[in-house]
Amino acid sequence: MEKNEEKMNKVIALTKRRGFIYPGSEIYGGLANSWDYGPNGTELKNNIKNEWWKRFVQARQDMVGVDAALIMNPKVWEASGHVGGFNDPLVEDKKTHERYRLDHLLEDAGVENAEGMSLEEMTKKVKELKLKSPKGNELTEPKMFNLMFETYLGPIKDEDNKAYLRPETAQAMFVDFKNIIDTTRQRIPFGVAQIGKAFRNEITTGNFIFRLREFEQMEIEYFIKEEDWEEQFEYWLKEMHGWIEHLGLDKKKVRDYEVPKDELAHYSKRTVDIEYEYPFGTKELYGLAYRTDHDLKNHMEHSGQDLRFRDPYTGERYIPHVVEPTFGVDRTVLAVLVESYAEEEVDGDTRVVMKFPRWVAPVKAAVFPLIKKDEGLVKIAKDVYSAIAPNYNTEYDESGAIGKRYRRHDEIGTPICITVDHQALEDKTITLRERDSMEQIRVPADEIGEVLDKYYAGADFLSLGEKV
Repeated sequence: MEKNEEKMNKVIALTKRRGFIYPGSEIYGGLANSWDYGPNGTELKNNIKNEWWKRFVQARQDMVGVDAALIMNPKVWEASGHVGGFNDPLVEDKKTHERYRLDHLLEDAGVENAEGMSLEEMTKKVKELKLKSPKGNELTEPKMFNLMFETYLGPIKDEDNKAYLRPETAQAMFVDFKNIIDTTRQRIPFGVAQIGKAFRNEITTGNFIFRLREFEQMEIEYFIKEEDWEEQFEYWLKEMHGWIEHLGLDKKKVRDYEVPKDELAHYSKRTVDIEYEYPFGTKELYGLAYRTDHDLKNHMEHSGQDLRFRDPYTGERYIPHVVEPTFGVDRTVLAVLVESYAEEEVDGDTRVVMKFPRWVAPVKAAVFPLIKKDEGLVKIAKDVYSAIAPNYNTEYDESGAIGKRYRRHDEIGTPICITVDHQALEDKTITLRERDSMEQIRVPADEIGEVLDKYYAGADFLSLGEKV
């Protein structure tokens, strides 16, 4: 475990040093568990979201997308059960006033399945164990704490104007169901996808970007007939594992956890958590739930609107059931970062390299003139940059020795570094160096766009030019 903690610390240090993730509000002393994505982190995150959207929405005939508002009518959250039931057990250190999730403290103390216990059962366990805070102090009486962030609409702060930041992206897809049916040609089975922010006033956060109060989800509500739910559940579980493989995550670090019936969310008949072995432990990465017809039925009852689907062929009207694959964006980024981090011995030195899959890498190519004061080399290098930058996120780098430039881009995870040396002045060829193999080839400068197209389509690197 000590070794894993060391790796986690190295990953966190690299993410700041190389512009992936910064502590939020750092110049003002920060804000607890708030993180900002820097230039490389933003590219990495966008690559993941864009690829997910292409794979699960644009490439499928049975999927449409929405982008709903963060603040919805409060009645939405009353109908969904979040106002009355979206709570965690809270205790407070009487001396430091730090707050903790009681179920987490109990699990740390060796109590199994504490998350599934009632408040009364947890309170009884606290007394039996004479449980103290992590600082060794007495705890307050346990109470339930609603996780939704409250806000107010308009200038007057009163109960009539109270609203909430959405705690999940799912509900908008149910609320918009009728509009989607009326404005598209989709028929059951079909899915609605959304990528967006959600907010939960978590009592306990931590482990870098693993558990955040402000986080992003990639989520699908797949509408089906009730009798097809088991088949669709297994199908989507397989699809989620296909995506995980596409991300380059080690299969040995991934497992399915069947959530016991007594721990299921109130809306779920079956849930599988797909867990990943992070350096701080095996934790939930994604989730797949069969939500039955719970959400549409509740919104139909509370709103008075008919949310049934009418089969255009049979005329049958029914409330669809739902299978819900949920993908956390930030947890995906974290898994990709820790999976890709590697240290290698090269010529007696340690090389730190982020071995991202090609499509994930935030910077796709870096262009180096060998000598920054040589106008001829600089001109060719800038021409190469201009040729590929519109299609591939490219960096131009002329600072420092060529070896140091390679190392910088190894740490960023750039798959291809392009060096313009004096031979380019003679025969107009340039050197390409691959990140993982560190092999080098020469290709004509005016063919660089075509070469990168082939490489990012999956071609073997050494097949693209003359080996150096």
